[in-house]
Amino acid sequence: MLETITYEVHDRIARIMLNRPERMNAISPQMREEISQAIDEAERDDAARVILFAGAGRGFCAGFDIASAGDSAQIRGVAADRDRLEEMVGRFLRIWDARLPVVAKVHGACLAGGSMLAVACDITIASEDARVGTPQIPLGAGFLGPLWAWHVGSKKAKELIFPTGTTISGAEAARIGLFNVSVPKAELDGYVEEYVGRVAKTPREILVLEKRAINRSQEIQGFREAFLQSAEIDALAHATDAVHQTKQRIQDEGLKSAMAAWANAD
Repeated sequence: MLETITYEVHDRIARIMLNRPERMNAISPQMREEISQAIDEAERDDAARVILFAGAGRGFCAGFDIASAGDSAQIRGVAADRDRLEEMVGRFLRIWDARLPVVAKVHGACLAGGSMLAVACDITIASEDARVGTPQIPLGAGFLGPLWAWHVGSKKAKELIFPTGTTISGAEAARIGLFNVSVPKAELDGYVEEYVGRVAKTPREILVLEKRAINRSQEIQGFREAFLQSAEIDALAHATDAVHQTKQRIQDEGLKSAMAAWANAD
């Protein structure tokens, strides 16, 4: 039984709803697994032609749930951490590799790992006032940047990611090419439904082949290897004094207090 997402197919659209609104849909290990299960189910269902991601509650996804038990607390050593991170990258690549087109509907917060999820989708449509951003506190490095750089270029990715906690609007994310389209908040649902409805009219076999052709052109340019190497860099970052100090502060003061202290630091 799915606990962190909901899944249904209607009118040829497989709908995956991130469903942890009390945690701002933060991505836990269980959610990663359930998302993969839902994609598997959509691929098996001949009635499905397009997959649509959305988030329940006030936002799309606030990032990784760093409080999730079992995500990193028991990891010992850089090599083991690297393996864990590569598994996480693999979950995003599962979206990339999905046979069907995958669309994300983004509203509210779309931060850190949430932005990775949104960008990993084939098409990302956001409300103009969505808040899209980098991690709000330094807990790693190199995990987000390669995926963002692929879409906006290295110069722009560095500009946005170097200052920890940078956020931009959904409108800006679309303008620079991180997302596809932004629309006023009141129009988001209607715009997305109209778009995925048009996609769903295309024969399934054609959609599968179109996506494969475009993805292969990016694979030739090195997309997969660029994304996979982020696991090595982030594992090294987790071993730095800066990250250890941040984690200790979170443990001593709580996440909200540590984030506030970081935001107000000189």
